[in-house]
Amino acid sequence: MQRLSIDEASDGQRLDNFLIKTLKGAPKTLVYRIIRSGEVRVNKARASADTRLALGDEVRVPPVRLAEPAQAGSAVVPAREFPILFEDEHLIALNKPAGVAVHGGSGVSFGVIEQLRQARPQARFLELVHRLDKETSGVLLVAKKRSALVTLQDCFRHRTAHKTYAAMVIGHWPASRKVVDVALHKFLTPEGERRVKAVSGEADEGRRSITLVKIVQLFRRGAQAFSLLDVTIKTGRTHQIRVHLAHEGHPIVGDEKYGEFALNKSLARGALVEGSKFDRMFLHARELRLPHPVTGEELCLMAPLPPECQALVDHLA
Repeated sequence: MQRLSIDEASDGQRLDNFLIKTLKGAPKTLVYRIIRSGEVRVNKARASADTRLALGDEVRVPPVRLAEPAQAGSAVVPAREFPILFEDEHLIALNKPAGVAVHGGSGVSFGVIEQLRQARPQARFLELVHRLDKETSGVLLVAKKRSALVTLQDCFRHRTAHKTYAAMVIGHWPASRKVVDVALHKFLTPEGERRVKAVSGEADEGRRSITLVKIVQLFRRGAQAFSLLDVTIKTGRTHQIRVHLAHEGHPIVGDEKYGEFALNKSLARGALVEGSKFDRMFLHARELRLPHPVTGEELCLMAPLPPECQALVDHLA
């Protein structure tokens, strides 16, 4: 049994994130299980995964059996810088490429944050402000100070941070469908994979989720139609955009979890759009607007479409 005291570096952090960082190598499923079971206590009381820890809190962590550590050198984290959209002494805005996790865990040895720390060994503090799915590209914020992290995360929590995504979906999105207000339920498959499904608003397990959709451009290649959309989320649920768009009958191009396998395969082979092979998910966090954590001035951070996404748009047009 460990009894850990929260210091300044962990002040304001969510309980689940604190445990994932503390119990290095522990699967996320294990972390959430010991929280749900009440084995983890904060100041001697049960706590939920999203409990915010404060300076001086005592966290009781039960003994957990972890996998044997990998042999030295088998999971060396390479130093890597990522394209910078904005940087000052308080934060970094990166343009995250698709296919790179934001952090290690759940079978991933390392992600953006671990590689960035390796590339900047002199940095005293580097922490993710928010997350993007591994398959999603675009604007990603990293805090360089604890005070900036807490302030920026408050922006996301209180919805003063506004994110817009570019998404290419299958079919012609109806112009009248501007709001998707459908509850979502997160669950684990028997294999331990995280999934999300749309549920009735009356369902106890559902959490209200709101997505705003705007048509940017419509395309047609023979019998197959596509839509390029601007998508804004009013709630930040796991896989929200992917599940909402698929629930409406217009899954995202290249989405391996909620998309159309056969069509994705045709696009990857270049069989559907002549001269264009596309083998990633077309979801890109293209814009993030929020107040600067110190000055309060609005930051408008823009990430252009990745070349492979722009190439698909150009070929469809």
